[in-house]
Amino acid sequence: MKETLDLLKSGIRKFHAEVYGQRAEAYRRAVSEPQRPHTLIVACADSRVDVETITSTGPGEVFIARNVGNMVPAFGEIPGGVGAVIEYALDALKVRHVVVCGHSDCGAMKGLLSPASTISMPYVERWLTHGLAARRIAQATHEQTGRDLLTVLTEQNVLMQLAHLRTHPHIADALARKALTISGWVYDIATGDVRIWEDHHSPDTFETISPD
Repeated sequence: MKETLDLLKSGIRKFHAEVYGQRAEAYRRAVSEPQRPHTLIVACADSRVDVETITSTGPGEVFIARNVGNMVPAFGEIPGGVGAVIEYALDALKVRHVVVCGHSDCGAMKGLLSPASTISMPYVERWLTHGLAARRIAQATHEQTGRDLLTVLTEQNVLMQLAHLRTHPHIADALARKALTISGWVYDIATGDVRIWEDHHSPDTFETISPD
């Protein structure tokens, strides 16, 4: 609707007045030099997850792939956009870190827990199969810990997508050469907290990044 486009136009004007105007040189430099992002972030397409704001990054610093549920299909399945992003980020851009970022109140995770809710969306239904193993693990373990099932699933899905990530040859090669590190994040929309899993953590441990 026209009202929606007008809202977007207003946002563009605000960007020019309040953001671009103060960082014009950084934007001109970004387009005059090849991009050199240090990190690839696979995040959910949820409109409440603003990756650049969360990480305080600007133009050229992070390479981002977004999809429903921050999924990473395992290598060898039908070629798709996520695999192409991974190849380009590792081979052409030489990123040094890869993040899989989930978040609280994720509609994709709710869809995994309530399959009937996605019957009318066959593409979504098929896409969510990349999280089925995570659902099995979450359902088997959440009662033992007394934790909320949706929270446990969100974490397990991040860990499962990291496992899928490791099946991609460019990732496996870079990890073997110690040219790459990976981490899993869960962003809490309500509090702004980010909990991070790193390689040296125990399998299911996400540590909250505390404000300085």
